[in-house]
Amino acid sequence: MKFLCLCYYDAARYAAWTPEDHAAIGALCAPHDQALRATGKMKMVGSLAEPDEAVCIYPRDAGPEAKAGAFVRTGEPLGAFFMLEAADLAEAQNLVAMHPGANLGRYFGGGIEIRAVDHFEQI
Repeated sequence: MKFLCLCYYDAARYAAWTPEDHAAIGALCAPHDQALRATGKMKMVGSLAEPDEAVCIYPRDAGPEAKAGAFVRTGEPLGAFFMLEAADLAEAQNLVAMHPGANLGRYFGGGIEIRAVDHFEQI
């Protein structure tokens, strides 16, 4: 079964990071990322641009309309995602517990949402 994991972060904390913080936090993340990848259960991973760089398409009577910005504006924007292959939600939770975002909250804030994927088609 596939699970999409959505990583949220505290925008204010992230904005305060210095280049040195980015390097130090990257080094702290590496062992967590490596351990999760070593399970062979992570199927894809990606990070997202800032929410203010997003565009949303809305259906309108005259046709689709584009509006700048993220669809949902929250204090904890979506920053990354990854897909896991797990037997069930319990296994997915155990795997997500290895992710840097689940262990380095003092830097990221936020959290990780785990959603079962009902349909997945790779084209």
